[in-house]
Amino acid sequence: MDMKPLIIEPTFDTPEIVLDKQKGHFSFSGRSMPENPKEFFNPIIEWIDSYMKNPLNETHVIFKLEYFNTVSSRRIMEILEQFSELLNSGNKIKIDWYYEENDLDMKKAGEEFSIIVGIPIETLIVN
Repeated sequence: MDMKPLIIEPTFDTPEIVLDKQKGHFSFSGRSMPENPKEFFNPIIEWIDSYMKNPLNETHVIFKLEYFNTVSSRRIMEILEQFSELLNSGNKIKIDWYYEENDLDMKKAGEEFSIIVGIPIETLIVN
């Protein structure tokens, strides 16, 4: 079964989301402070649940968030836990967490998610 890509255009409050199984492209970028986090994140979490039933051999996920609020952080954690399950079931996964060179809080967030969820996350400076 072919999965349709989930593409959500960015707004001032919400990040751009690209979940495209055919291209093997999974990315989250921009600012995340949605007014209704449940409404915003639920389709993403459901899409990843479906993806987990028949994942690619290798999943590459890119986070390029400029900012996220506390509520978004909980949902990002949920998404990372889904990818952790994928890793624990024997699939390859690579997660890149980009941050601006002077934004050490964002770098630290990526490192903390990695520890909490127990999944390797590479922190990289945005070029």
